[in-house]
Amino acid sequence: MTGDIDITTKQLDALRDVLGKKYIRSRVESPYDYIEIATKGLNANIIKNFREYFDLSLGATAHMLNVSEPSIYRWTKANKKLERNVSIKLFEISELFLTGTEIFGSKENFFKWLNLPNTALGGMQPSELIEIPEGVSKVRDILGRIEHGVYS
Repeated sequence: MTGDIDITTKQLDALRDVLGKKYIRSRVESPYDYIEIATKGLNANIIKNFREYFDLSLGATAHMLNVSEPSIYRWTKANKKLERNVSIKLFEISELFLTGTEIFGSKENFFKWLNLPNTALGGMQPSELIEIPEGVSKVRDILGRIEHGVYS
């Protein structure tokens, strides 16, 4: 289907590598597992793992998660359990970044694309949409088109 991205077992396993197998002990077999895992509560240090894997600043990460930098700092320092919605958002962004990296062949190429204006998004940069509700799915749709050869 055009616009849809098939999430593979390999990508879901990579997601555990990105966020940390220490914190995500159960296998992630479908995106719906995010909800169950997030409801149980995830240690805030998965944010640190995410940042390190994708070489992101604290500010950029806070912006994408729509939280403040001091909040992330406090959560990780206290080994706090993240709220369910923050955990799910982090899963979604991580999955998006892994997929984008695979489609573009490298993190560098994907992040360049993420920060360029896109005509299919009305001239907005894909990175601008990540923090807003449904933004990740809109960027995922564009990646799906690219993956299937329908460039947008």
